[in-house]
Amino acid sequence: MTEFRKAIMKADLSEILGQERVKEELKSALITGRNIVLVGPPGVGKTTLAKAVAHLLPPQTVNDCPFHCDPQRPSCPQCKAGKAKTKMLDQAFVRVQGSPDLTAEDLLGDIDPIKALEFGPLSPQSFTPGKIFRANKGILFFDEINRASEKLQNALLQVLEEKRVTIGSYDIDFEADFLLIGTMNPEDTSTEKLSDVFLDRFDMIHMGYPETASVEHQIVMMRRQTLEGVSMPERLQQQIITFVRQLRTDKNIDRKPGVRATIGVVDRATSTALLRGHKTVTVDDVVAVVASVLSHRMSLKPSIRYLEQPEQYIAKQFQTFVRDHDMDGGEG
Repeated sequence: MTEFRKAIMKADLSEILGQERVKEELKSALITGRNIVLVGPPGVGKTTLAKAVAHLLPPQTVNDCPFHCDPQRPSCPQCKAGKAKTKMLDQAFVRVQGSPDLTAEDLLGDIDPIKALEFGPLSPQSFTPGKIFRANKGILFFDEINRASEKLQNALLQVLEEKRVTIGSYDIDFEADFLLIGTMNPEDTSTEKLSDVFLDRFDMIHMGYPETASVEHQIVMMRRQTLEGVSMPERLQQQIITFVRQLRTDKNIDRKPGVRATIGVVDRATSTALLRGHKTVTVDDVVAVVASVLSHRMSLKPSIRYLEQPEQYIAKQFQTFVRDHDMDGGEG
């Protein structure tokens, strides 16, 4: 068993609170070296989970070249010429942000025109490696992989299957041995269709919102901002969490507010209290910010959307929530 597998077996991935099923599925996939796509709404910890995996990578000896060549099997011109020294690679984690502008050359690399003048356009020495080679022996984290174009998907097929890349008309392959962890928001409409042959290279692991209010409360406590001179009553914070979680079950809402929305309401209510000279956050401070923080993070179903704006809907729902839960100004 490799050092990485041993680390996975022992890892509790405590950076992510809750999500025990997801952690087990992830560890199971990693033990067998599977590429993974984490599927879920924004703010549930997909990026944090990928970074936690990178921390499990043991230090490795690689050549100090742009390709991170294996010292025993060098493939790039620099290493084959005996010009590269070795170095310790610790937790290689390379992030790629999916977008329509991302090209295959961004990932694989391209011809350097200056070097092409010196060595010739078809010389391997003219090639400047892209991000996947920086991820060699590590993790390539592809955020919003469902924004990858068809051309980009096709460019990744070989490396995902063979751990090697053939560049253009060169007659040599370059090693690119990494784990690809992608993320995908199924509710995002500004995306590309991922082909069946591309998806066949991955295991899909679905993540959801925090399972309980208690877990979400722990996440908020870890990530919220604290401002000197203002306190957030425990009871009021719990009620904010309850309200946001209630919106996720609202049958009139299509796109649900995530954990960032909960943290946003807590942070903005605290800063509003500071501006107003309050020593303790009150319900009025929450009322002042709740629509601003939540309305754009959710979408109403068409039957409701044509009758009122999200801002109005949120304000009305919060007024009802305040009345039903006997929120008395936040002192608790």
